[in-house]
Amino acid sequence: MAGMDTMLVIMIVIALIFTLTNGLHDASSVVATLIACRAATPKQAVLLASVSGLMGVLFSGNLVADTVSKIIEVPPGSNLIHVLTAAVLGAVIWNIFTWRLGLPSSSTHALIGGLIGAAWIYSGPGIVLWGFNELFSTGRLEGIAKVIAALVFSPVLGFAIAYAVQKAANLLLRNARFSINKSINSLQLPVAAALAFSHGANDSQKITGLISLALISQGLASTEAVPVYIKLMVGAVMFLGTAFGGWRIMKTLGYRIYNMRPIHSLDSMLSSGTSILLATFTGAPVSTTHVVVGGIMGVGAADEYRMVNWNIGKEIVTAWFITMPCSAVFAAVTYFIINWRVL
Repeated sequence: MAGMDTMLVIMIVIALIFTLTNGLHDASSVVATLIACRAATPKQAVLLASVSGLMGVLFSGNLVADTVSKIIEVPPGSNLIHVLTAAVLGAVIWNIFTWRLGLPSSSTHALIGGLIGAAWIYSGPGIVLWGFNELFSTGRLEGIAKVIAALVFSPVLGFAIAYAVQKAANLLLRNARFSINKSINSLQLPVAAALAFSHGANDSQKITGLISLALISQGLASTEAVPVYIKLMVGAVMFLGTAFGGWRIMKTLGYRIYNMRPIHSLDSMLSSGTSILLATFTGAPVSTTHVVVGGIMGVGAADEYRMVNWNIGKEIVTAWFITMPCSAVFAAVTYFIINWRVL
């Protein structure tokens, strides 16, 4: 039991490290456009995102956590704690690799890929809830099918909403004076807070769900409800990631996709926050970074599509195809290393 307790501590520590890398990726995207158009200084933006995101962690419920925790069906008394540890560590390795490259990849893709890889190498593909049979037989979205649908559809939804909102803004503000940017910048602050809240609500649940699953497997919790102290830890660590290294991703999103002006930032954040909140209320885990990119490209396409750096979109589509397999491989190798004594 002492060994398993130690393994639980290790798993939680690695989960918090993953949360930190999630902050490096996704939380930084929350404030990227806000900083790029000078509506707030980096310190102000990070503080705003930290407080609002923590509120999202605490008051978001458990729908997304339930979806993630039910992706794998490992029987009680099995090596679940090793599977979870390997899954999260595989995602951490991939997140650090892509962060160093400044590539806005998805932490959600990485975590789901890690779960699939670790579970598959432990007991084969049968313990993964793929959900495709349920989709074709009943039309219900569950398991991996639900996750993939959410990850693919949410950036498209963000793009569509941003495109429509920007077109409407162009029409309404066609005779506006330049001085209106001051009012728009003021509006950006509550909208950025709402986007940060939605990020905290969706992204934090992915890791709190796994930690709760680990606690249950060790007999330290009786229900899947996430303890408040776990939510507080995850929320605090996630936004430390924003403060200590998210600037690479911020530069990519804030400057490399489109020349953002205050109205672009406002409209893109509004569309992104709406998309993420809709996903959270349906229990669908999404990638904040990819939704934000969809929003930025949407406002750019509505304003001047030729000025959008579509190559960033190509990089993200490439990341869609490689993140899950790569993190799955990393997690599988990690599982072997953790269990080297039985090989």
